[in-house]
Amino acid sequence: MSAADARAERRTDPYADARDWGRVRFLHRLNPLAKIAGPLPAMIVLIFSHGIPVPSSFLLLAVALLVVGAHLGGRALLGLFVLLPVAMAVLTVSFALWTDASRVSDTELLFQVGDYRFHAGALAVGAATALRLAGILTLSLVAGLTTTGPDLVRALVQQLRVPYRLGYTALAAYRFVPRFGHELDVIRQAHRVRGMAHGRGPIAAARRHLGYVVPLLAGGIRHAERVSLAMDSRAFGAHATRTERHLVPFRARDWVFVGAFWAASAVILVVAAALGGA
Repeated sequence: MSAADARAERRTDPYADARDWGRVRFLHRLNPLAKIAGPLPAMIVLIFSHGIPVPSSFLLLAVALLVVGAHLGGRALLGLFVLLPVAMAVLTVSFALWTDASRVSDTELLFQVGDYRFHAGALAVGAATALRLAGILTLSLVAGLTTTGPDLVRALVQQLRVPYRLGYTALAAYRFVPRFGHELDVIRQAHRVRGMAHGRGPIAAARRHLGYVVPLLAGGIRHAERVSLAMDSRAFGAHATRTERHLVPFRARDWVFVGAFWAASAVILVVAAALGGA
């Protein structure tokens, strides 16, 4: 199988084997639960944080982890270094405009339009709120960009003892999303071949999209029937436990990652408290 075929398979099949990116990209080698447990306390802290130093520190920590320990594609890098700063700037201005001027009236007045006053404190409040949201998002990406759905379900079943009936049923439903995308592409190509994709304007577009509904629904029903038959043929739900083909163990390196992340979080909070910027 060529590299292009392997990439296409991983895109369309959530069960495709994840590629090993080497020891440097260590996040892909960690247990999914470790990548959730490590950043989780920091995410909780960010919910209740009000200053700028704490969220900015956690944001930088998460970005550094992603750049060093994760294999990021072009779109991920674009989102991390271009779209995220733009979104933060928009959120900063938006939250600053919504901030009650009476709460920050003791700060420097930047400009005034009629009765509306825009103070520097409002801009600080907006920046702090945007940094909190960006920090929570990037911390969640530590696990989100380096974990596959099947591995997460396996870890939940094997380590947290989540009933496999719930885990693998949710995973089967998750597989419907790429399946529907593939079915929609096939339907669109079939309509083009039959000359049913002609016309411009909103009315023609609405007709085309309505024409996708019935065949997409029929394809979804057929796929659901095949999935149910496959699960029945494998005696899904007949026993309390199932033998796992792929094990996702919780190793010593996972404990080290969780401990190191918690220690780094504690250092950030202690330093921020000492500087009075928590």
